Amino acid sequence: MKLTVKQFNRFILYKLPSAYFCGVRLLDLKHDSAVAKVRFRWINQNPFKSIYFAVLAMAAELSTGTLVLKQTQESKLKFSTLVVGMNAQFLKKAVGEIRFTCADGAEIQQHIYTAMETREGVAFTLKSTGVDESGDEVARFEFSWSIKIKA
Repeated sequence: MKLTVKQFNRFILYKLPSAYFCGVRLLDLKHDSAVAKVRFRWINQNPFKSIYFAVLAMAAELSTGTLVLKQTQESKLKFSTLVVGMNAQFLKKAVGEIRFTCADGAEIQQHIYTAMETREGVAFTLKSTGVDESGDEVARFEFSWSIKIKA
């Protein structure tokens, strides 16, 4: 089954309800990139009138995670996937709509091939950059992922 934006947003509702109710949504999903968004709302605010950092992290992780899931699914093998680390930089107050983009699809594909050849776990880092409506960079995230073919 082909993974679509609509299917994944439904998946968020049922499997990641906290992200769904905070307004995190997938906007675009291609083979090599994914875009997730979140808009400042009452439910995802912090005391400083901007989006709470954990909500930004959910949107950023979604942009990397959808690519990992899409590409592992396309490989026709069953994979275990897990976030094993995260690093973040917050550069500007997050208000309005923030879009997180991960364009590391080619890198994921290489790691999938490595996992298939070695039959061992492979760890790698994916980047997601968040920009606001005016195009200013708000945050940068790096998520360390681990994938392994299920026995």
